[in-house]
Parts: sequence; structure tokens; C-alpha cells
Amino acid sequence: MANTRASSGAVRSGVGGWTFEPWRDNFYPKGLAHSKELAYASTQLTAIEVNGTYYSTFKPPTFAKWRDETPEGFVFSLKANRFATNRKVLADAGESIERFVGSGLSELGPKLGPLVWQFAPTKAFDPVDFEAFLELLPREVDGLPLRHALDVRHKSFMDPAYLALARKHHCATVFTDSDDYPSFADLTGDFVYARLMRTDPAVKTGYAPRALDRWAEAAKTWAAGGEPAEVPRVEAPGKKKAGLRDVFMYFISGAKERAPAAAMALIARLAQG
Repeated sequence: MANTRASSGAVRSGVGGWTFEPWRDNFYPKGLAHSKELAYASTQLTAIEVNGTYYSTFKPPTFAKWRDETPEGFVFSLKANRFATNRKVLADAGESIERFVGSGLSELGPKLGPLVWQFAPTKAFDPVDFEAFLELLPREVDGLPLRHALDVRHKSFMDPAYLALARKHHCATVFTDSDDYPSFADLTGDFVYARLMRTDPAVKTGYAPRALDRWAEAAKTWAAGGEPAEVPRVEAPGKKKAGLRDVFMYFISGAKERAPAAAMALIARLAQG
């Protein structure tokens, strides 16, 4: 499976979803109608990871509505439906994959970001079955190139054999900044997908300023084709600089009430050049 969407070196920062009651106290303007939350969030952030698609199947008009409510350049990452990934034999997921990809995602057009295939923490790496799954992932839908990010959550994936397999199929591996899941930033695709899960309720911006400075520099390094020195890896980083990469950085979980502030603080740092 080849990835045909060109990377521009853009860095996007956002959160998971746009409906969360505590955000009405510290992110959304007072009195903002619930129906206006996505439109507002998309002017403050540059991307959103949609979790609802993991649990439910949406229809084309919903994706079209999201597209029309958000500004040009905004991107949605979509978490693939759980029926595709939460199964004993991944090789049997073809029908579920087709149903998800064919549910109307292409209505998002250029606002369609990576598809995130999240696996259960109990799902261990089985090279044969996992490759059979990767071979099922389509490279496009309705002429729109697709990008795939693999959110693997069992320590057995911290294996050079997994990295080689993901690279063979041009799939990125989600880097998770967390103690709860394996955390490794080895590059396996031509874009970077990071889920930063350490937001602190006691810190107004979720992450401390110095930590945000480091993540901003890491994002710039990734986008320029390099590899940050301080992130954890299974293998040593490559010595040769790659081409431009798109980077998606989401503040997810942790102290969720602080996630928008963290994402906006990162966007502000990136804008400083």
C-alpha cells in the first residue's frame, strides 16, 4: 500500500473532539450555542481528532457539515471504527474497514487528515496477522489519498520487526507521550502523529512552558525532515534527513480541561518561527 498524498511540512495542533462540558468554562465564550462549538474551535485550533467515529458510523451529510463549518486549512483526524481493530483476527477486518472508509469520509475533501487505527492495550504484535491487516488498508477513497496512523498499545510492538512492517506499508506509528502505553517515536511513515497525554490540571497551559517549548522545537524538526534527539525510540534515528513531513500533534486525555490551552500555546510557539 503506497501513500500518494504529498507532505507540505505543515504542523497542526489540536484536541480530541469539540464537545466537553468543562470547556464551556475555560475555552468557549460564555453563552456560545452548542451548535457553534465546532466553528469556534476550528478558529482557535488547526486540527481535531474525532473519537466519535470509533464508536459509531456517521453518514456523508455529517462529514459534509463538518467540512462546511470549518475554515480552509483545518484538518480532521478520524479514529477508525473499533469493529475494525478490536478483534482477535485482524486479517478478518476487511468488511469493517470497507464500511468505515466508505461511510462518507471523502466528503471532507482536503480537510481529511490521517485515519487512526487504535488497537487494544491487550493486542500483542503478531507479524503475520498484522501484515494481513495492513494489506487491507486502502490507499484512497473516491480519488482522495488516505494516510494511515497505527496506534499500537502493547509493548510487544516495540520491535524492529514491527517498525519494518509499518514502513513497508507506509503507515505512521502514533507517538504517545504517556506512561500508560508504549512510548516510542520511531518514524515509519512520511508524516508524524503525536498524542500528548500529560496535561496537568494545575498548569494553566496544560504542559509547562518549557515542555511546550520542547514540543514546538520537536514539531519543527520533524516537519523539516529531521528527528528530535530527546524522544524515546526502539532504534537509533536515521542519519539522513528526509523530505518535508506533515506533523499532527494532539493534546489528548490527561487533564482534558487544559487541552485547548495547551494546543493554542503550541500554535503560538510555532507561529514565532
